[in-house]
Amino acid sequence: MEQETKELRRVGLKVTHPRMRILQIFDEEGTQHLTAEDVYKKLLAHQEDIGLATVYRVLTQFEAAGIIVKHNFEGGQAVYELDRGKHHDHMIDVDSGKVIEFISEEIERLQHEIAAKHGYVIEDHSLVLYVRPKQRAHKS
Repeated sequence: MEQETKELRRVGLKVTHPRMRILQIFDEEGTQHLTAEDVYKKLLAHQEDIGLATVYRVLTQFEAAGIIVKHNFEGGQAVYELDRGKHHDHMIDVDSGKVIEFISEEIERLQHEIAAKHGYVIEDHSLVLYVRPKQRAHKS
């Protein structure tokens, strides 16, 4: 509870009950990617009287403050995750919608080499792989 309070104050947001509870949900879930509706359902499960519009408003504030990152993966709803400050990439299971995080130093190195080869330096990037489990993969 104290950590969440410090985090909100650090980014200049007032400590309110809805903000605290939503931040706690993300802390409890760890690296899980949640939609606004997921957050709302978890609040309802804890008998919290916080509306969906408030959830969206708080998520927008958290995104602007750099507390969470919003992803708009192809073909799905926007999902949010805590911004832990460490870069990672994503794989999306096209059958289930599950989001898998991964880190590959080799991929990072190759991206920088490719950019340099073309006379550029990477400022930022996002890599999303859309995957299917091997046993269900389509054969070409």
